[in-house]
Amino acid sequence: SSHFLLPSSFFLHYMNGFLNLNKPLGITSHDCVSRVRRLLKLKRVGHGGTLDPAANGVLPIALGKATRLLQFLPSDKAYLGRVRFGVTTTTDDLEGDILTSHPVSGLSLADVEAILPQFLGKIAQVPPIYSAIHVDGKRLYDLARKGEMVTVEPRTVEVYKLEIVDWFPGEFPEVLLAISCGAGTYIRSIARDLGSLLNIGGTLAGLTRTESSGFSLENSLTFERLESQLKEDLFQPISPSEVLNHLDSIALSVADTKRWHLGQRLGFNDNNKVSKNIANETLMVYNEEGVFLGIGEKNPSETGYVLSPKIVF
Repeated sequence: SSHFLLPSSFFLHYMNGFLNLNKPLGITSHDCVSRVRRLLKLKRVGHGGTLDPAANGVLPIALGKATRLLQFLPSDKAYLGRVRFGVTTTTDDLEGDILTSHPVSGLSLADVEAILPQFLGKIAQVPPIYSAIHVDGKRLYDLARKGEMVTVEPRTVEVYKLEIVDWFPGEFPEVLLAISCGAGTYIRSIARDLGSLLNIGGTLAGLTRTESSGFSLENSLTFERLESQLKEDLFQPISPSEVLNHLDSIALSVADTKRWHLGQRLGFNDNNKVSKNIANETLMVYNEEGVFLGIGEKNPSETGYVLSPKIVF
């Protein structure tokens, strides 16, 4: 019998995993999803952690069935943010209209260093009025574009690290900051509030996301590199188990694997192969050969624990 090779596009339809995309400047996260969908000939593509068009860097992309796993990605992020002092804008970055602009050449690096500790730890932060947050069922940026005045309530966010990387003196001095933070933190708000605390105004002049949901900039792919790998049949999606390794895991027997695929709840105890801390509620589920089967939720029972399927691969 004759042998033939199926085109690579055939396999792309069955691709389930993640892509660590280096989002370029000037396009939305939704644009990136659309472009990946076309390149990989996949219908099911999603992203984690929206990046503004004016920002570049790490944008986690889920492919195929992995789109259902986006909710389980870790939420911590890291950025390089460049803050310009002496300027305020409507959007708290250079994309908006300038509200005030006054040279502040007398500002020193020491002045900035002195107030940075106030932005560490859990802080109350007011999101930019041009943001995707919902107020009364409508996105803030839609309300702002209509000229509607909305009171935005402060939210508690957490900043783990805030360090100065570089300093650029001048009439409108700038500082480059390395920031590690939890979910929901707006770097634009940090820029605005730094300037406000110094009584000179501030806005975000540039933003690169260096880490997101366990993905790092060093290992990211540009669109150009992705296209090159696809042409050479070298592209491999990142496996769910690699991305979700912050979760505990359990290995199922052959019999339990069959029941798992039927969506049945499973009783288990400490004799099962559970890694890390068994007290965690969300588990990665594998078969005995180490094949990823999905995500389960573990709850206590009279005889040990019950594993309920949440996402079955």
